[in-house]
Amino acid sequence: MTRWSSLAAAFVLIVGCAGPASKPPPAPAEAPPAAAPAPALPSGLLLSNFDRSVRPQDDFFRFVNGGWLARTEIPADRSNYGSFTKLADDVETNLRAIAEEAAASSAAAGTEQRIIGDFYSSFMDEARAEQLGLAPLEGELGRIEAIKSRAALVEYLSHLQVLGINNPVGMTIQPDAKRPDIYTVYADQGGLGMPDRDYYLSEDAKFVAIREKYLTYVATLLKNVGPPGVVTDQARAVVELETRLAKAQWPKVDLRDIDKVYNPYDLAGARKLTPAIDWPAYLELMGIAGHDSVIIGEPSYFKELSNALRTAPLAVWRNYLRVRVADELAPYLNAAMVEFAFDFNGRTVTGTPQIRPRWKRGLAEAEEAIGDMLGKAYVARHYPPAAKARMDQLVANLRAAFASSIDELEWMGPETRREARAKLDNFTVKIGYPEKWKEYPGLVVMRDDLVGNVLRAREVNHRRDVRKLGQPIDRTEWFMTPQTVNAYYNPLANEIVFPAAILQPPFFDMTADDAVNYGGIGAVIGHEISHGFDDQGRKFDGKGMLRDWWTEEDKGRFQARAGALVSQYSAFSPLAGLNVNGELTLGENIGDLSGVAVAYKAYRIALGGATPPVIDGFTGDQRFFLGFAQIWARKYRDDEMRKRLLTDPHSPAEYRCNGVVRNMPQFEAAFAVKPGDKLYLPPGEQVRIW
Repeated sequence: MTRWSSLAAAFVLIVGCAGPASKPPPAPAEAPPAAAPAPALPSGLLLSNFDRSVRPQDDFFRFVNGGWLARTEIPADRSNYGSFTKLADDVETNLRAIAEEAAASSAAAGTEQRIIGDFYSSFMDEARAEQLGLAPLEGELGRIEAIKSRAALVEYLSHLQVLGINNPVGMTIQPDAKRPDIYTVYADQGGLGMPDRDYYLSEDAKFVAIREKYLTYVATLLKNVGPPGVVTDQARAVVELETRLAKAQWPKVDLRDIDKVYNPYDLAGARKLTPAIDWPAYLELMGIAGHDSVIIGEPSYFKELSNALRTAPLAVWRNYLRVRVADELAPYLNAAMVEFAFDFNGRTVTGTPQIRPRWKRGLAEAEEAIGDMLGKAYVARHYPPAAKARMDQLVANLRAAFASSIDELEWMGPETRREARAKLDNFTVKIGYPEKWKEYPGLVVMRDDLVGNVLRAREVNHRRDVRKLGQPIDRTEWFMTPQTVNAYYNPLANEIVFPAAILQPPFFDMTADDAVNYGGIGAVIGHEISHGFDDQGRKFDGKGMLRDWWTEEDKGRFQARAGALVSQYSAFSPLAGLNVNGELTLGENIGDLSGVAVAYKAYRIALGGATPPVIDGFTGDQRFFLGFAQIWARKYRDDEMRKRLLTDPHSPAEYRCNGVVRNMPQFEAAFAVKPGDKLYLPPGEQVRIW
């Protein structure tokens, strides 16, 4: 997915001496009454995951999750594992039942059940994949072989857009950030075979070793799908071409800057920037006719791409395209190709030792292709309507708490405050599932044609996006399926979205006391609301327009606080010699910190002045923070951690917990944190933004 394939993707949630082991942590300064009423609800705490040999004042993440960390092995088919993943595994089990029932049914042709069943069955048919071998690539390889001119090369890149295959230009259809009432076309950098430009450019020994393995990977792909010749030399030329693109690509930190990546061009201006790309023809081949502009995310990259399209030998470009097509479609081919592609992309890049079971890969592909069909069936079976009612109340309290926080900010002036309140008042909240499901008109699914099914589904989804141009903005559209364990904020619509699948323990427990729910799903809600006011989300107004509504004084005060948070997180080092990138993760860190702060305030609103009972030996405030910490249980393989530190705008899970609570005086009071404790920060160093 390119950065703009859903702008919401940039605002996604998608992880001293101890006292006696049986003794709970110290009570808060304001202890509850001695004769607290008996609790009506269980705490919702995962007590067996705790490690009471760790002081919560020193390492809250491990106090809450240390038992789980000690006994949990990352599954062999995973690069990381945690509470999100465990819940996603449970969802997968439910989806598997839906898919297998559909596959075994005799549903009529063209029905959704038949399409689900046939698509899933085509993936599960290993015998057919072995019979076909590399034959499913022949059509695309023939097209590539026929590229004999620069114009034909650019035409083929447009064709790859329709097929959703990674190439140097990533095109998407989204509302115009400065005219959010109309759809427009965005173009962004892409086309690398490794996760990030640093994999090509870093001189760190680990990345040098990965580059050597990548060269071997490319050479072997070309041996399988390319013309005869000196394969190693051909492969090296492909890697050199990708390295040329990588040098021109913008770093991830720059890609987060909404102002930098909003660069509108009319098509004549775009052609002047990139003479090698005939933009009207390029768009028309994608099915876009009559559109007169494009927003180019990284102009300097596109200028260099144009140079490469004009100067790099066509033979090198053809080999590059063979590699991109083979790498993209390898997961749908015979066992040898599946294993070979996984060996590099899984074992080498992420450190994952074992490929996921075929049924899980089949479900993942069905979700990518026809996710709303699966979602409709999932919601009908597994989403209790009562969950939405309780979520509505949680959201209402979170909004009230955020409004109160805006009103109380000592650093914000009245003009900016009015705009912030107006933006909050205009938030749209979507919970559970969309009111209008995506449709897949014209999709042909055949049980014996997996690659064809994949590509035809991508084309149908592409056509749906293209049809948006010239139409009113669809305010009902979702950018996640309801079976996704995640949530997001979409700045172009000023909306927060909570799919059905995340509304389950440990995030949301219908049977549990409020404290843990506010610490769990409440913090998730607060996180997504806060994205509307993080370092990039704050640049959009209540109508989803990219507009500077801040006074210079307030902007400066905000940036000073954000800068302090950058410094805090940049000091965290999960791997020797590698630190968290505080600038890359700033938006998510603001979302985490502000989300918990507003969730705590919402919890106090929900109490209505009552004193919460002690449950499982913990006060209400303690349970709130414990509920927050337990959603971040997660382990990573080192290679996956290395990749995330370069590419992921989210901090590692440990710091999404400890990095937040050390900034909160409410946590300090609840657990009697004092100078000398590892999580103690002097009041002057604690950061509060919202």
